[in-house]
Amino acid sequence: MSTDGKLHIGLSLTPTWLKGQRPHPDEALSAGMGPVEYYVELARLAERAKLDFVFRPDYLVMNQAMVAHSPTHVGLDPTMMLAAIARETEKIGLVTTASTTFNPPYIVARQIQSLHWISNGRAGWNIVTSIEGAENFGNEPMPSPEVRYRKAAEFTDLVRQLWASYPGASPQASVQAVDHAGEFFHVKGPLNVPGHEAGPPPLFQAGASEIGRSFAASVADATFAAMPDMSDGIELRTDLRNRAVQQGRSANAVRVLPGLYFFLAGTRDEAWKLHERAHAHLTRERRVEALKNVLGLDAGALAPGSRIAADLLPASDHPVRSRTHAELLRRFIAANAPTIEEVLARPEVVGSAHWVSVGTVDDVLNDIVERFEAGALDGFIALPGGSVDSLNLFFEELVPELVRRGLFRGDYEGSTLREHLGIH
Repeated sequence: MSTDGKLHIGLSLTPTWLKGQRPHPDEALSAGMGPVEYYVELARLAERAKLDFVFRPDYLVMNQAMVAHSPTHVGLDPTMMLAAIARETEKIGLVTTASTTFNPPYIVARQIQSLHWISNGRAGWNIVTSIEGAENFGNEPMPSPEVRYRKAAEFTDLVRQLWASYPGASPQASVQAVDHAGEFFHVKGPLNVPGHEAGPPPLFQAGASEIGRSFAASVADATFAAMPDMSDGIELRTDLRNRAVQQGRSANAVRVLPGLYFFLAGTRDEAWKLHERAHAHLTRERRVEALKNVLGLDAGALAPGSRIAADLLPASDHPVRSRTHAELLRRFIAANAPTIEEVLARPEVVGSAHWVSVGTVDDVLNDIVERFEAGALDGFIALPGGSVDSLNLFFEELVPELVRRGLFRGDYEGSTLREHLGIH
């Protein structure tokens, strides 16, 4: 549970309620909107609800399957899009995404510090190492996870040095060259954008593999945790707190914010129908292929009802798309020896390993409270599923009930992202 007893909540700026389906005409957020106006309106809804921030994920590849099943998908550059949103909002935080594998550190430091000024202290950086996209940046294959995280550590340290190199908030502070020469980067500096009086932008990170946890514990102010089960959340949050202390940081330094993919409706039956519709495009064949990508396990020949035990799994160093998702699924299989059908229905296979909650407002609310009180999270990233009605129920009923119970703010107490997150 967070130190002040209140949740930290962000909203993902993606039309997650359209996942896997083409919307009915009456399910558009607002008819006739372009992509920028569309996301501005989402951010305004989130700000009216006093959420901590809106968050924009990013992918440096063209996912044709995503476009086929989510016709509103437009891959706008997140930092540029959030700069537009900054001019249409006043207090909500704006968390952009930038890859440490494919970008120059100086450019990222400059862009995010610029967003910080444009938004008057509301910018945040989601640090990603990327798991695909190398073909768009040259002829070399994707680096190994170990190389990507070594590069990310040097990159992040360099960006922080660049932010500190031009301390514009203090007239007495002098501009300092960085003169960095490391394994991956050589940068003289200083940055040509001064620091903002709000302090440096908060850092977010999402990796929950062994190497990802160590990285998050060393630098992140919050982690977008993949934790489909409550036990995963308790284990991850406890581990990150211990690692933060070992890094010389406070145990409370890293806020654990899992993605919550929720399907809200007036009845449980209606909510489950939304969930079923959102995943109807995922045939058994597609799920088997997804399982092979996630875990390296080819389950196509297994008979229905077969159980998958730990001894059937490939070696833990088998190449996979995401180590985080693979390790989560390995733990689930080792603990439960599930049937093939149960594995093919898991969030790691049909989604992004997000925590899924389906039901009425009270059902999802109780799910949130249970995990919060159990110490599995400090807040969450809202991922509305199923329909725009699910999004509306979240804003109109679920968030107000969290406020009524004293678990979320009724109004902003500050105007910067650091203040919303309680970073001092």
